[in-house]
Amino acid sequence: MTLAPMTPLAAMPSPSTAVWQFGPVPIRAYALCIILGIVVACVVTEYRLRRRGVAPGAVLDIAVWAVPAGIIGARIYHVITSPEKYFGAGGEPIKALYIWEGGLGIWGAVAGGAVGAWLAARQLGIPFTVIADALAPGLPLAQAVGRLGNWFNNELYGGRTTLPWGLEVHVMDPDNPGHALRDDAGNPVLQPGLYHPTFLYEALWNVGVAALVLFLDRRLRLGRGRAFALYVMGYTAGRFWIELMRTDEANLILGVRLNVWTAALVFLGALAYFIRVRGPREYLVPVGEPAPATGPAGDVSQVDLSAREAAERPAAPEGYRVVTEEQFDAYRQTGVLPPVDDERPEAATGADAATDDADEAGGASTGSAATEGADATGRADADGDDTDPDRAGAERTNAGRADSGGRPADRDS
Repeated sequence: MTLAPMTPLAAMPSPSTAVWQFGPVPIRAYALCIILGIVVACVVTEYRLRRRGVAPGAVLDIAVWAVPAGIIGARIYHVITSPEKYFGAGGEPIKALYIWEGGLGIWGAVAGGAVGAWLAARQLGIPFTVIADALAPGLPLAQAVGRLGNWFNNELYGGRTTLPWGLEVHVMDPDNPGHALRDDAGNPVLQPGLYHPTFLYEALWNVGVAALVLFLDRRLRLGRGRAFALYVMGYTAGRFWIELMRTDEANLILGVRLNVWTAALVFLGALAYFIRVRGPREYLVPVGEPAPATGPAGDVSQVDLSAREAAERPAAPEGYRVVTEEQFDAYRQTGVLPPVDDERPEAATGADAATDDADEAGGASTGSAATEGADATGRADADGDDTDPDRAGAERTNAGRADSGGRPADRDS
């Protein structure tokens, strides 16, 4: 009897090249995937920001702050959690800056990007939670695209498997980064066997997280950062079990990979936020209306059309204020800004303020005395006719009694 060979009938190939030379400039697949992921996140976020009332193009202003901060944060997290590669025995500290060789931690990317987005939110006058919720489905899609860079780099795979989607992994040439090691015949050298494509598992999981956020956000009308918290919970839940499958080197705590602990702690934090925070979805209207654009006067043949088109573009508002969904819909239909809710002034003065303060102290009759004293003093000061020192002293005494009956002597203290 002949036994069938224990060789899988199908396998997933890996690229043998992750870097292409364009003249003197190296084009790296990993960087291209990261850039494409950023573009996907920006497109989704721009669409969702517009649906909530933010002016077109705001996502570019946010990206200017968030993307560099996210890359810096991602690299810092990687270096901190893997210091031996750069500062240990045989390590090269300068390589901590070589981000093109891989090594970006998603936890640092989210934290750094959040700081950059917060700074942008302050500049644009947009509530930070509105930006976070708008980003919630776009970020996992960006991560899914970025994971393809790990495929080109032949990295972040799991243990051995015989499944039909098992991954072929090349032995990469340490002397020629981005290229597979080749044998004497010029063929790329493969690792023995097949491996779980954990980067692909994470990419597919992230697409599912994006779909989950979109579905629940539409049904539950999530606001105040809860859509972003939902993304964090979904992503960390998947990262927890996927991280357990990976076989690449990692620091351990109590025998468990560091990123497993991080995923669990971040999940619990996001869950606590999602449960405790409540509130409707936030919609924005501008603070005031942008001034209407006016074209230059004079002979039409002498008009600079490019300058005119630039002048006619709607200017971004100075800031935004939060309104209800009903008010936002009415504003979109009519173009009329909803009224600002009436609020009690913090530094109220005059007879009404004195009466209100007296009522809060529990003495309506005392409040009337305070009102009369305030009116008397006000008339004397305004007319300027009362120059009798005795009368002025008596009125100051009466005013002092009124103040002691319920009105503070100094409203600014």
